Amino acid sequence: MDQARILLPTSGRLLIASLFLWSGVRKLGHPAAVIGMIGHTLPFPTLGLAISLACELVAATLLLLGWRTRTMAVVLALFTLATALAFHNDFGDRDALTNFMKNLAITGGLLQIVAFGGGALSLDGRLGPEKARA
Repeated sequence: MDQARILLPTSGRLLIASLFLWSGVRKLGHPAAVIGMIGHTLPFPTLGLAISLACELVAATLLLLGWRTRTMAVVLALFTLATALAFHNDFGDRDALTNFMKNLAITGGLLQIVAFGGGALSLDGRLGPEKARA
């Protein structure tokens, strides 16, 4: 059981972070298309891309490493919830509804990280609570 308490938080962070990292890397490969898609829904699509990349690449990397884990999980949870509300809100469309529900589930997983932290195999766990908050 002790080994599971060490490995499961790390595995969870890896799996959730990989989703965001993959999405961010894909966006880097097609920025004009992403800006066009964002522009159909939100004003300032270039800013939207920048925010998206910051969340998906920077916050997800820090979540993976377990540095300021709870803060990064909050950032990603808010980003994921905002994405669901802005882009997946046509509930008459089965695909949009599926993506909306998927985003809610991811948000739920991120809230678990907020509640329980990054675990022992994280930079936060290695630094201790005082240094992790600094």
